[in-house]
Amino acid sequence: MQEIANKSVLITGGSKGIGLGIAHSLVAEGVNVAITSRSAAAAQQAADELNSLGKGKALGIVADVRDMKAQEASVAQVIEAWGKLDVLIANAGLGHFGSIEDLTAEQWNETIDINLTGVFNSVKAAIPALKKTEGYIITIASLAGTNFFAGGSAYNASKFGLVGFSQAIMLDLRNYGVRVTTIMPGSVTSYFNNHEPNPTDSWKIQPEDMGQMVVDLMQMHPRCLPSKIEVRPSRTK
Repeated sequence: MQEIANKSVLITGGSKGIGLGIAHSLVAEGVNVAITSRSAAAAQQAADELNSLGKGKALGIVADVRDMKAQEASVAQVIEAWGKLDVLIANAGLGHFGSIEDLTAEQWNETIDINLTGVFNSVKAAIPALKKTEGYIITIASLAGTNFFAGGSAYNASKFGLVGFSQAIMLDLRNYGVRVTTIMPGSVTSYFNNHEPNPTDSWKIQPEDMGQMVVDLMQMHPRCLPSKIEVRPSRTK
């Protein structure tokens, strides 16, 4: 099992939901975590919450994944704070759902720009630093990346694309010692699509479950590469 304390991790969209759940699990293991959000207040509030837990340290960064320069600046801030970048977790995402007849061009563009192009921007910005540390890229996709459904044209397109992108860059980067895994969860308790977590979500995958998966991946011997992980709730309510 690999020691992960004092590793440095950048999580996009880490101020709530899955991203914050992952950050909690990592900080508890002594990992230093930077989280990004488009909201300065949300980023700082989440960082303060994480720093109150002890062990690993947290840094809040204001950045939009649609902006390549903002992603480059995020990587630079992590390196300035901790001297290196070991792991990028490309987590930021959103969903617009509805029939193709009702889906607007603006909704389509926002979904693709954040869920797919945003990951491209984050990865491109992080590659030079990750090659130095023989680091790790973990993308948060979805079972919607292999299972299409009515009303999901934009979301399915973005997640199908993300799964393909992640698998291709895994092949591009593996011989530099940079591993790439995409996690494809089913229903997760989160704030996704304006949902407010509540007790009826107890059957779903929890953010801390996603965090445990990331901890397990980071602790795995680097000769092993789980390139794609599908994970579902054990039950359907």
